[in-house]
Amino acid sequence: MKLDHTRAVWLMVAVTLMWSIAGVVTRHLEQARSFEVTFWRSAFTALSLAVLLPLIQGRAVLGKLRHGGAALWLSGVCWSVMFTAFMMALTLTTVANVLITMAVGPFFTALVARVFIGQRLARRTWLAILAAGAGIAWMYGSQLGDGHLAGTLVALCVPVAAAVNWTVVQRSQAHGHDVDLVPAVLVGALISSVVTLPLAWPLEASRHDLLLLALLGLVQLAIPCVLAVRCARVLKAPEVALLALLEVVFGILWAWLGAGEAPQPSVISGGLLVIGALVANEWLGWRERP
Repeated sequence: MKLDHTRAVWLMVAVTLMWSIAGVVTRHLEQARSFEVTFWRSAFTALSLAVLLPLIQGRAVLGKLRHGGAALWLSGVCWSVMFTAFMMALTLTTVANVLITMAVGPFFTALVARVFIGQRLARRTWLAILAAGAGIAWMYGSQLGDGHLAGTLVALCVPVAAAVNWTVVQRSQAHGHDVDLVPAVLVGALISSVVTLPLAWPLEASRHDLLLLALLGLVQLAIPCVLAVRCARVLKAPEVALLALLEVVFGILWAWLGAGEAPQPSVISGGLLVIGALVANEWLGWRERP
């Protein structure tokens, strides 16, 4: 199905819903901890993509991996950083703290896209980023003082890598390079699993844990990350990052309902401001298009 702007927006909303289940699922693991959680999720993601991509693209996927060039491999490294840092951060601090830290993504993305590819943004998008940033700051101020600095610093690697990743996708398209960056998600999962395996040994995950981590690998990573790359071909890099902020709100809600991690009132009010900024930006953008 060919994506237009509206379909890409709604698809990104679905992507954030799938991304957002990681926190609540992780809280129900029995024995797997730290690097082992990261290893198994990345390994199951790689396995899922190794099956899905040939079904979708046929044998051509192997050629794309061999001839994808620097853009594909740089994107793969970015995905590996995001995969690894996110799960590590979840083992060090609360779901809300991780997601709130990740939500600074639009600021990094706007800066990287502006500096490296000269991408101009509509005034409404800048205003939406500022409004969303105010909501994030309101939530962030209530979380940082809880003694979770290490988890916060690890989580900060995710929006930095995401900013570079989305900009790489945009730049490759803008320069007319016919490079399919979807296999980069597979590259990222392989790098993450290889790097974390020695640190995860000995493996102690129970069958219950493996089932949950397999669910994360397929539904929370493999499928939505491939869809997110497709959306990035239609949406501007900062717009993708802005829509991805919905993961913050959804993820905190799931952790609250499914794991008893009740957010503070400031988290709720800040999340509402983030949603308001997203809705206003997309509605104004829709009205501006003929």
